[in-house]
Amino acid sequence: MKILDPPAVRRWARLAADALGQARTEIDALNVFPVADGDTGTNLHLTMLSAAEAVESLPDDVDAAVVWQTLSYGALVGARGNSGVIVSQALRGLAEVLKEGPDLRAGLLRAATLAREAVARPVEGTVLSVLESAARAVQDTEAGDLGAVARQAAEEARVALRRTTGQLDVLARSGVVDAGGAGAAIVLETLASVITGSSTGHYDVPAPTARVAPMAEVGAGYEVMYLLDAPDRAVRALREELDAMGDSLVVVGGEGLWNVHVHVAEAGPAVEAGLRAGRPHRIRITYLAERTHRGGPGRGVVAAGDGIAALFEECGAVVVRRAPGARPTLPAVLAAIRQAGGEVAVLPNDEGVRAVAAAAAEIAREDGVTVSVLPTEATVQGLAALAVHDPLRRFDDDVVAMTDAAGHTRRGHVTVADREAFTSAGVCRPGDVLGLIDGDVAVIGDTVDHVATTVVDRMVAGGGELVTLVTGAQAPAGLAGRVEDHLRRTRPDVDLVVYDGEQGGYPLLIGVE
Repeated sequence: MKILDPPAVRRWARLAADALGQARTEIDALNVFPVADGDTGTNLHLTMLSAAEAVESLPDDVDAAVVWQTLSYGALVGARGNSGVIVSQALRGLAEVLKEGPDLRAGLLRAATLAREAVARPVEGTVLSVLESAARAVQDTEAGDLGAVARQAAEEARVALRRTTGQLDVLARSGVVDAGGAGAAIVLETLASVITGSSTGHYDVPAPTARVAPMAEVGAGYEVMYLLDAPDRAVRALREELDAMGDSLVVVGGEGLWNVHVHVAEAGPAVEAGLRAGRPHRIRITYLAERTHRGGPGRGVVAAGDGIAALFEECGAVVVRRAPGARPTLPAVLAAIRQAGGEVAVLPNDEGVRAVAAAAAEIAREDGVTVSVLPTEATVQGLAALAVHDPLRRFDDDVVAMTDAAGHTRRGHVTVADREAFTSAGVCRPGDVLGLIDGDVAVIGDTVDHVATTVVDRMVAGGGELVTLVTGAQAPAGLAGRVEDHLRRTRPDVDLVVYDGEQGGYPLLIGVE
């Protein structure tokens, strides 16, 4: 084969994913570094599976550059664990070179270079050593003989893998090769199989030469991973900040999308560092040490809120207080979940709070707490969900009922512009009153009363049986009463509930169910 064409790349990605899946348990058993959490094989399988599924979703007629870029992207967004993130970066290095042509020697060298650059504190005797040995071994091979290059890389990866036992003390004590290196060797072997057409259908994993110590000392702390939308300049600062917090730091990606992995003593600051750098998502937090804490008894609800906190508390929720527009800290949300009970529904009530709530939920689940983060994007949706909460119902059924109530609640609010801006309703200027429906500016007016009644009219025009008004700290005196009078004249069929929320920033919150 002279080139790795799109069909060959697809075959390789699937073969590598399947081979890692078959070897997953054996590789997991080797996992003693950087922490003995027994999941390296699983993580590598999931990483390569994401890459394979990405390229398989492409049309048949795409060119090689698109296939390689898609393979790299699929691995990046699906990367799991320390080794999975490193291998995803190696795939990116291959893609950068091979999308331009069949120079596998240069591709392997670029893969090894990017993989090492991704690790804040590289260690020999790891997947990095295997990748670099394979890349160096092929530099004297005839560049045009793609099969010979691939075979030589695979053979050297096997030799380098055996050497890892003597390169790292923790591997020597346990009598194992590096788990990540074992996975990388399989990836290179499957590549050689596809190029040469000599697939064996089975790829061996070196067995331990001694009994592995019972989980060779896992340190306390957390593994924190997330995808991050951020510019390059912000990521450079993030690397420095996370490196000072913990170890096993790997940050890979580029062009605005990054995969971040780090082991830290406390998960909250690592997530919050990501929030300062950009927009973290797909946050995964895993204990690196077994915890003895278990969730408290009973069923509970956690709600995020500011001035309306007292209202949520009256309804029985544990409230995480926050300033208007601010995110609560991860430790605060986690503490509230643990306080709430053994089965907990979390109401973020703001799109910006959901990532923190999801991260806290992951940690709490490791503690044995059953947690569900509901998709509430506004206070009125949280109130609607809380109104149907029944602690005597099965937890799953309760979550479904609460989610359904929130989903059937349209959200609106009235606020005052503090700057000039272009909106979906036109240009607003400082002092203009804005009426928003489901997050978009729908009305621009001069008075809170006029905008409030206009927003309510538009919301109930699409159907609705119950209108909820929550007045804020800056609401004009008698505002709720005037909106109520208006509804009685125009929509006497609609029920109305009014709460004094005392929230800042929004004179009026509106919900229509």
